[in-house]
Amino acid sequence: MKIGFVGLGAMGHPMARRLLEAGHALCVYNRTAGRADDLLAMGAVLAPTPAAAARDAAIVFSMLSDDAATQALTFGPDGIASTLGADGMHACCATVSLEQARRLRDGHAARGQSYVSANVLGRPPAAASGALSVIMGGEAGLVDRLEPVVTAFACRMFRVGHDPVQANLVKLSLNFMIMSTIEQMAEVFALNEKAGNDPHALFDIMTGSFFNAPVHRNYGQLMVDGAYDPPGAPVTLGLKDTEMFLAAGHDYHVPLPYAGIARDRFLSAMAAGDGERDFVILQECVRRDAGLGPRRDQTDGGDG
Repeated sequence: MKIGFVGLGAMGHPMARRLLEAGHALCVYNRTAGRADDLLAMGAVLAPTPAAAARDAAIVFSMLSDDAATQALTFGPDGIASTLGADGMHACCATVSLEQARRLRDGHAARGQSYVSANVLGRPPAAASGALSVIMGGEAGLVDRLEPVVTAFACRMFRVGHDPVQANLVKLSLNFMIMSTIEQMAEVFALNEKAGNDPHALFDIMTGSFFNAPVHRNYGQLMVDGAYDPPGAPVTLGLKDTEMFLAAGHDYHVPLPYAGIARDRFLSAMAAGDGERDFVILQECVRRDAGLGPRRDQTDGGDG
């Protein structure tokens, strides 16, 4: 069974590698072809276009940076849709807006093509170890076909309705919960630091008691260590996802005041020149508001 993979960025590359390690025949496309060199050494085939990656493929995964790239490489000239066969399926794993999710759903439907949203939860290390969670939305028969392949890079799979857009909304919602948890921890760390409590000690108490979910353990550790570089997910990505969540609230007439706070924190981080650093750096915005000076590891130019 031929599988296509379009987009070999920080998440797409380890996902594609896991598919190869699981024994699948993989044809890959990336705008920067050099990103595929190690995959080619493992047996992958490099496609010159997304259309070539999709031709005769049973499943084509896409993991692209934003709405514009997803639209162009799916429906543009030499895009996935131009060669996706009647027996093939496009599974989009990227975090896109609900507007773009509808374009994918409706564009493939108009062409008589199969489409599923397969949004992933997790950072690059989770992708590399096969520990992602995948939220899938689409026709039950299509999801049934997709699940055995997704196990190559996922340890958990969740089904969310027959409309692919439902999965996209869940993904945006859960991403927002990450952002709001980071804001919550940042405020708690700043208050305790200013009062003389060591944030590392507070982190140990948090994660050793009630607040021991992965979002607290993983992001909290990055925050107390000041591990902002290299980014697992940059501020620009956090801002994009938060603005898409706010747009979803607009679509359904649901006020989302906490999302507005998260958006403003990300804008402040960008204004401070931190747009390409890990989005947990928004705690520095909270620290500045609290009158705390720069962290030593920031003034020394260290990477945490």
